[in-house]
Amino acid sequence: MYFFYHAPSCGYEIASSLDLKFIASKLALAQRNDTVIGDQKVTLQLFENPHGRRFQVITLKKAALHKHWPADGHFSWFPGFSWTMSTCPRCHAHLGWSFQPSNWPGQVTEKHFEESEETFVALIIDKLLQENFAATLLVVPRTFRS
Repeated sequence: MYFFYHAPSCGYEIASSLDLKFIASKLALAQRNDTVIGDQKVTLQLFENPHGRRFQVITLKKAALHKHWPADGHFSWFPGFSWTMSTCPRCHAHLGWSFQPSNWPGQVTEKHFEESEETFVALIIDKLLQENFAATLLVVPRTFRS
């Protein structure tokens, strides 16, 4: 069984639990396993940006995101990788970052990024809705209640 992640603002389907790929970082402030998708354990890592904001992220091999190139190697949480901010293609909410090897050009084609085994994304867990949770948010109008 697998689950889907959605953007909370618009419900756009971002990724599947089949896309999970743990990428460990020695720069993580903390790391823990948690059940965030059904019964599947996922490793969450805690990072802090240069402004002091903290983010709990999961890493995946791919996700349906708009990448804001060029990629930047400064302050990368994953040494050897450059990052670019990534947003929902529908509502433009910031959902995480996409990472590519630092020796790549700052901008690559979407196809090149998606087909590479060297790329990955880090999604902010608090910015995602899981399909099983999203289904509980349906509101039934009072006129249809018995």
